[in-house]
Amino acid sequence: MAENETAGAPVPPAGPTGGPATPPKVLPWLVVHTIGRLGIFVLITLLLWMAGLDFFSGALFGLLLSMPIAYFALRPSRERLSEALVARGATRRAEKEQFRARLNGDES
Repeated sequence: MAENETAGAPVPPAGPTGGPATPPKVLPWLVVHTIGRLGIFVLITLLLWMAGLDFFSGALFGLLLSMPIAYFALRPSRERLSEALVARGATRRAEKEQFRARLNGDES
């Protein structure tokens, strides 16, 4: 049985003040990661165009080369985004379970 579960009911994580923890926000990390990926793509594409590749080839190779570079360069933002999405999913699951319990008449 996991630390945060007692008798099958999930216990929300505690915040620094002892109250329920607020899940991290998804949107700021999504924006940071998206802008970072686009920035890396644009930078590599511009470098390839300056190296003499034509428009289509530069854009294609820029896209292909930006994927592994962004994977390593944007690891911290990707991990924070994943944490925020997991926390949001857990919160939504708990709210859904509470809603179903109320519909079944199990007031808690």
